[in-house]
Amino acid sequence: MKKEYDFSKSIKKLKKQISIRLENDTIDYFKQSASEIGIPYQNLINLYLRECAEKNMKPNIHWR
Repeated sequence: MKKEYDFSKSIKKLKKQISIRLENDTIDYFKQSASEIGIPYQNLINLYLRECAEKNMKPNIHWR
């Protein structure tokens, strides 16, 4: 083990804790998917939302 490590070039994105209301089915979907790939479901939701933001995706909403 080294005596010192250089973390000056490391990148850590800050996260902000929020409250959000999601339907139970939506949470269950992400929990199941996250379990299958072995990551926490909140991380999976964050990864999905980040990808949407990076691709500038817009929801396709149609009111009936």
